[in-house]
Amino acid sequence: MTRTDTAPLLAGSANRRPGRRIRLPVETGSIVALAVLVAMLGWLSPVFLQPANLLSVLGQAALPGLLAIGMVFVLATREIDLSAGAVFHLAATSTALLMVAGVDPWLAALAGVVAGAGLGLINGLLMIALRLPALLVTLGTWWMIQGLSLVAGRGQTIVPPGADVLATLSGKAFVFVPAAGVVFTVLALAMHVVLHRTRFGYRLQAVGSNPRAATYAGIPTGKVKVLTLVLMGAMAGLAGVIHIGAQGAVAPGDGGTFALLAIAAAIIGGTSLSGGNGSVIGAAIGMLALQTILSAMTLLGVDAIWAAFTTGALVVLALAVDRMTRLWRERRADRARDNALG
Repeated sequence: MTRTDTAPLLAGSANRRPGRRIRLPVETGSIVALAVLVAMLGWLSPVFLQPANLLSVLGQAALPGLLAIGMVFVLATREIDLSAGAVFHLAATSTALLMVAGVDPWLAALAGVVAGAGLGLINGLLMIALRLPALLVTLGTWWMIQGLSLVAGRGQTIVPPGADVLATLSGKAFVFVPAAGVVFTVLALAMHVVLHRTRFGYRLQAVGSNPRAATYAGIPTGKVKVLTLVLMGAMAGLAGVIHIGAQGAVAPGDGGTFALLAIAAAIIGGTSLSGGNGSVIGAAIGMLALQTILSAMTLLGVDAIWAAFTTGALVVLALAVDRMTRLWRERRADRARDNALG
């Protein structure tokens, strides 16, 4: 017969009763950062808190935010896609060229999304065939896609006819809410469910947590990684199509910083570069925080030429935060292991 020791622990005993820990959602940091930013900017310039300005920030965050949603899935598998910004631009360019050629705007838009997904598929197949990480593969395809986009558009701004038809995707929903912001919000919620409530989401998190164990468990790790890159490409393609509707044109430099913004937003939102988990909602909030900073620069009169420097600094800051968070978790795990061993 087994006897269970239920005697209370003595004060000062080495075997302390484990305390109840409060586990905060991974999105907590990004929510707090966004709230502090909004409060601080509202204090500096009350105009920032006007509903029209806040909705404008949501609309501006929508396009890079779509890329951030896809980037969460890629990062959760321990991979990264550097070509997302170029895919965005080529999808927008191909959509615009098809419209110039007389193709129906909605068919051209569908072709743009498919083109983005196709480029993601090419990235994934190259990664599998060359047995290289997506970081290296997409570094090369980034230049290729960017060059192809410039060749196709002849390095000039393309103004397609009938772009006002696609303005439905970037106009106003419910009279005053940016339609792109609505698309961004709905997709963020849907992809959050996909990541945390579907078999595909569980599989990709398993691949990111321990690829070898996932393989032993029968999960096709290569297929899962390819699908995440296809999803990333489709998101970038959709963002490119909405961009055509919003701007009515596509210029050579459009979307150049979107990939970096997407990576930074995902990390700020709680998705780690070490893979295994991610938060689509956190990435969406992270993108809102980044866009708030960039919008505040304009509102406070900072010269626009500092935007590129600020974007790079935010990426470095996000990487530093990710590294510090990982070290803190490792030290906490080591301390817990030492306490368990006595």
